[in-house]
Amino acid sequence: MPNYTFVLNGSPVTVNAPPDMPMLWVLRDILGVTGPKYGCGVGVCRACTSHLNGAAFNPCVTPVADCAGQRVTTIEGLAEGDTLHPVQQAWLEEDVAACGFCQAGQIMAAAALLATKPNPTDDDIDTIDNVCRCGTYHRIRKAIKRAAAG
Repeated sequence: MPNYTFVLNGSPVTVNAPPDMPMLWVLRDILGVTGPKYGCGVGVCRACTSHLNGAAFNPCVTPVADCAGQRVTTIEGLAEGDTLHPVQQAWLEEDVAACGFCQAGQIMAAAALLATKPNPTDDDIDTIDNVCRCGTYHRIRKAIKRAAAG
């Protein structure tokens, strides 16, 4: 099996894996990163949403070979040391999480949106199509707006 090197949450890592192994399994099974969750395995629920070079991506459908030489950020790498990312802080302040399963993916999608649209409209927020089975979408919207307001 080949080796793949990429930057994970700010630190370079090298893994030995088949080229078509989904990045989600590399993260979870090889590297022990458990923030991105397995929900559907086909990129629909987006519970695994992470960032690839700053943009939201779904590691459940992205082969590790596609991530070689790239920057991968999971929920574990979103905060700056002990300082939460503004989206993480807003999530707490708005009491968004219900069961919490989708929240890492939701936060990563929201952070990617705010990186490109710092003052999103409701239509912009609606482009986030991560699934929340608990239906906390109204709190998610409020938290994104809170994070955008600073």
